[in-house]
Amino acid sequence: MSDDIKYIDDDNKEIVQGEQTEEQDPKENGEQEPENRRRPPRICYMCRRSESKAGRLIEIPGGICVCSDCMQKSFDSMQNGAFDYSEIMRNLPPGMGMFDFSRLNLFDGMFGGNEKDSHSSSRKNKHAGQTLKHAEGDAGSAADSGEEDGYHTHRVMTMQDVLPPHKIKEALDEYVIGQDQAKKIMSVGVYNHYKRILSEPKDDVEIVKSNMLMIGPTGSGKTYLVQTLARLLNVPLAMTDATSLTEAGYIGDDIESVVSKLLMAADNDVERAEHGIIFIDEIDKIAKKKNASQRDVSGEAVQQGLLKLLEGSDVEVPVGATNKNAMVPLETVNTSNILFICGGAFPDLEDIIKQRLNKTASIGFQADLRDKYDKDPNLLQKVTLEDLRKFGMIPEFLGRMPIVFALHSLTEDMLVDVLREPRNAILKQYERLLELDEVKLSFDDDALHAIARKAMERDTGARALRAVIEEFMLDIMYEIPKDKNIGEVVITKKYIEHTGGPRIILRSAPVPRIEG
Repeated sequence: MSDDIKYIDDDNKEIVQGEQTEEQDPKENGEQEPENRRRPPRICYMCRRSESKAGRLIEIPGGICVCSDCMQKSFDSMQNGAFDYSEIMRNLPPGMGMFDFSRLNLFDGMFGGNEKDSHSSSRKNKHAGQTLKHAEGDAGSAADSGEEDGYHTHRVMTMQDVLPPHKIKEALDEYVIGQDQAKKIMSVGVYNHYKRILSEPKDDVEIVKSNMLMIGPTGSGKTYLVQTLARLLNVPLAMTDATSLTEAGYIGDDIESVVSKLLMAADNDVERAEHGIIFIDEIDKIAKKKNASQRDVSGEAVQQGLLKLLEGSDVEVPVGATNKNAMVPLETVNTSNILFICGGAFPDLEDIIKQRLNKTASIGFQADLRDKYDKDPNLLQKVTLEDLRKFGMIPEFLGRMPIVFALHSLTEDMLVDVLREPRNAILKQYERLLELDEVKLSFDDDALHAIARKAMERDTGARALRAVIEEFMLDIMYEIPKDKNIGEVVITKKYIEHTGGPRIILRSAPVPRIEG
């Protein structure tokens, strides 16, 4: 007995009408239905070509198929920043509006996606809908909570997120030893800066930005202070070196590259980048070159180019690159609310300060000795703007750095504290390394002072501590894995001064167990 029935495909569409018999049933015979009998021909939603003409189509969640040519054109348009959705919108299925299209993930299912990813895709679509709703002005609780359904949403920075000066200094004390005056100046300067940009503006009073200029010998903690400060405030930080900067048109990095690095540190979020910190190290290397017979493209010209950034201006910077010729989209970043901190060692600045302090006559009972300030370790604390101008910094640049302070040189006691006091102290690192070999490492107090004295002889600040420790820890870390009986190593003063060896304590032998 045969009946006339209609073949129905997976989308419940009528495609074939004919006669069905038991012998003709392909499913019962174990055969596979032909492609044209299981589903109708598919067409591209953008160019309206069928699959036979356009080639294999790419299935996108939402019942949309796109050919490879249209998909490639879409990618090219998005890279050029001129992606037109009008062609897609005209061919959307009925009932699918702009809000629903924004939740469509064009990349799900393109490269081997399947049905089991629908749950994760729906969660992403829900998050995208919330983001669009918030962007259209519907303030939701997701922006206030900061995170919903496991997806992070950017929360606007408020004064509650900024620590008061005494709290900032207490946090800096846990990482940086000494430099109390410098930490106090930085804490107050950063606090006032964020009060300025986060407070309600008034017509009669406009607070001017306070950039900072740090002066200190190498290894005194300039870079570490800025790194710790940015980590505490949870703001984007861009660290750059002034030695690579040149005037526009010459080989090297342009002035705007420092803002590009900040934008990359903020994940290309312009609003977040405008609340960040830029640290320009080795700022003394762009001083005016003395007796220069040609154009100073890496000295005074760089200072002139930095003036507009320090003061505050709109700068067009490339997204994801540091060169404007990289053929990438440009973003406009306003630097009025970006805090600039410059630091440098300023070698030979002490000679300029001593020359100014020794202006009085060196003859007579009231005369100052010429070598009076030769042994002063904190001579940089007496620096003035006139000294910096003689060093080679132009007055316009110094005028945009209202906060100028110097760091103290590290003494022997300070170096000993640097070895053991901070959270990430050097001794704690080596103790952890030997702990992984089940060996305890300890240092005598006399040994720590001997290490500090050797580090001071190298005249590179705290950076010399690790070099000194690596020198005498090399043999210990080489020999310990050989002998499993070593249980503790004590570093002594004689070992540091190469007049003896470390004290080795072996593990206690296990007591034999007698049964019965």
